[in-house]
Amino acid sequence: MTPKRIGFIGFDGVVGIDLAGPVEAFDSAEIGGGQDGPRKCYEVVTIGLSNRPFVAESGLVFIPQKTFKNAPPLDTLVIPGGRGLRKPEIGKTVAAFVKARAAHTRRIVSICTGLYGLAQTGLLAGRKVTTHWHHAREFAHCFPELQIDDNAIFLKDGPFYTSAGATAGIDLSLSLIEEDYGPGVAMAVARVLVVYLKRSGGQEQYSEPLRFQTQSVSRLSDLATWIVSHLSENLSVEVLAAKACLCPRHFTRRFKEEFGYSPANFVEKLRLDEARGRLSAGDNSIENVGLSVGFKSSDAFRRAFEHRLGLNPSDYRRRFSTAAKTEIASRGRRELHRISVAA
Repeated sequence: MTPKRIGFIGFDGVVGIDLAGPVEAFDSAEIGGGQDGPRKCYEVVTIGLSNRPFVAESGLVFIPQKTFKNAPPLDTLVIPGGRGLRKPEIGKTVAAFVKARAAHTRRIVSICTGLYGLAQTGLLAGRKVTTHWHHAREFAHCFPELQIDDNAIFLKDGPFYTSAGATAGIDLSLSLIEEDYGPGVAMAVARVLVVYLKRSGGQEQYSEPLRFQTQSVSRLSDLATWIVSHLSENLSVEVLAAKACLCPRHFTRRFKEEFGYSPANFVEKLRLDEARGRLSAGDNSIENVGLSVGFKSSDAFRRAFEHRLGLNPSDYRRRFSTAAKTEIASRGRRELHRISVAA
């Protein structure tokens, strides 16, 4: 197996985690474990505008391995974010390099405001992209030809992949690893990095508890965190009201005024979000998953799941389960082997 070469563009004013996080993810991807030990899935190359060290926004210093003049052919090219891209002498130089390499590169990726360097190429016109929510309005103003989704964790449109900020770059990296080598390798990388496997690109940048805490300025602000850690328990209005030191009627009214929906709807959504993760990653029965997140019966769980998501838990597991994807991939490899032997 020849490792796929991943090139990361480095420049003064880069965001350190936008560069280092994905680099660690790709570098951690390994396959096999025979007599010669595991083999690297990727060759990671840091490419600078010149051969001198470059300094991140945080002050971290990086040493490039290659430059724009001598960079080798690449399977994937990654543009991290950072304020440096807003400087014309950096942004235009990066965009020119990306544009020159685009036709011969399988995938081009931007992390957070790395979108600035990619958008300047003109290659994204009419395409759907994402970036950090804080910068979305600025990008919409500077690049009106882009279709900007300000809430997705990452998006793919053709050969172009864009992501939100910081750890979303790791989420996208895990997705690319899974795209190349399957869910087993991606899961192994997630375990090494001790991250949650895996937030899909369609998930929102704001989690529901974070949105709750961001919007609330009252005694309700810490309630969401408590709810998430007690999903299997009784979370009736009475229990939540007591936790907030309010009477049930006043609590319900305050909750609706601040967040626009009832406490029961909020709790159900958190339970279903957690259930989706457990259905995708685990091998527990449907009934056990429902009970573990606080539904009183498997029937109640199925009804709520179908009502909100449009399919039942069993269908959801078959469609999105990591184990199912692994089995499908394994079947495919066995069939290819059978055909080659027969030939």
